[in-house]
Amino acid sequence: MKERKGGVTAAKGFLAASTAAGIKYKDRKDMAMIFCETPCRVAGTFTQNVVKAAPVLWDMHVVNDSKEARAVVINAGIANACTGEEGMSICRATAHKAGDILEVPMDTVLVASTGVIGKQVPLARITSGIEAMAPALSHSPESGLGAARAIMTTDTKEKEAAVTIELSGKTVTVGGMCKGSGMIHPNMCTMLSFVTTDAAISQELLVKALQRDVEDTYNMISVDGDTSTNDTCLLLASGMAENEEITEENEDYRLFCEALHFVNETLAKKMAGDGEGATALFEVKIVGAKSKEQAKLLARSVVSSSLTKAAIYGHDANWGRILCAMGYAGAPFEPENVDLFFESAAGSIKVVENGVALDYSEEQATKILSEEAVTAIADLKMGDAAATAWGCDLTYDYVKINADYRS
Repeated sequence: MKERKGGVTAAKGFLAASTAAGIKYKDRKDMAMIFCETPCRVAGTFTQNVVKAAPVLWDMHVVNDSKEARAVVINAGIANACTGEEGMSICRATAHKAGDILEVPMDTVLVASTGVIGKQVPLARITSGIEAMAPALSHSPESGLGAARAIMTTDTKEKEAAVTIELSGKTVTVGGMCKGSGMIHPNMCTMLSFVTTDAAISQELLVKALQRDVEDTYNMISVDGDTSTNDTCLLLASGMAENEEITEENEDYRLFCEALHFVNETLAKKMAGDGEGATALFEVKIVGAKSKEQAKLLARSVVSSSLTKAAIYGHDANWGRILCAMGYAGAPFEPENVDLFFESAAGSIKVVENGVALDYSEEQATKILSEEAVTAIADLKMGDAAATAWGCDLTYDYVKINADYRS
């Protein structure tokens, strides 16, 4: 597997474009489009929030019923959530307009939105944006980067990833882009993720690969404990790499899943590290667990703890908050056997052994916790299972950003 530059246009057959449609923002691009030259197999996972935005409902229909995709139209600034029948009619009109211009069936057009809940999307600006983007569609890395920037809301940086692998003598690419900074919590977060591949793979295995991997990537990040109305992850496969089609869970399928995991994990970590107001990526590893499910519950509990996140912001090795968060996770363990460590580029330090504090250097701990990426490791000594979750520190700026988000 080789990492390469690019995002959604890295795989064969995929084009992208972006434009400033004036949906909400007046000084930047806020619409993006992905288009595939050939019909794609498609898989998707969506928010587990009972309140689902209109684009989520539309995309669930396309993924489950059409099972084929040609284009994705995305807007930032307004979420088209809690907008009733008018919101659904905007999705239909968006798909219809894109279908007409791109000359593809409207039920192969996916729609995604992110932004303020409760406002209606200005349809005239959406259709104008589609008209502007269609002739600008390009395979270039720059067009993919422009699309990644256009879907941002409170994100401070674009988020892309791409890798190549060899399958049956052919080079296969998996690439993607995402957005996400706030309202992010396990169960798909407030995030939009679009992953493209030129692999030839069956619909059944494409769906299985995505659903399995989401559990260990996007569902293992948290910024603020809020699960959004618009969470969407779409995986489109063009088959244009011309590898032997993957129809069973063989070695090629395993390699494809590894590439997909790399892209999804990279994007997930970029979202966690770019949490609203964040100054550090906070990684939590649970090792020595009895089962993976136990490890996942504990890791997610710690990474979601506001008190622990605040301690990370303060570069304070307040390990008691970690044990406390583990204790209410709903996954029994033996506290008196737990060892705790902190790690970063500045080094590693063991702060707890068998549930009791060691005589460690607070100065060294503070130095380790002052890096841009910090890891807390808890060894349960119960088995061989492990899990990792990602989040960020909790800062004053998080409150400032969300206190006036609608304005």
